[in-house]
Amino acid sequence: MAEEEMRMAEEASTDPALLAAAASVLFAWYQFYLRGNKAGGLFVGLWPPTILAFASYYKQSNMSDRMDRMRRMM
Repeated sequence: MAEEEMRMAEEASTDPALLAAAASVLFAWYQFYLRGNKAGGLFVGLWPPTILAFASYYKQSNMSDRMDRMRRMM
């Protein structure tokens, strides 16, 4: 069980959702400050919470599925 937890922790550090959220923050700053496109920057600035919310839902649903499978085995 500890090995699986370590593997999951390592995967979380390279999570594509975190990279996408960070990239969208940088893109929002670029749009807002460098290009002067304030509306576009604000729109793109809404992407990170949405990306992270979808990633969280996906992880929680996977965890729930694994728990259900473990309960069935017992």
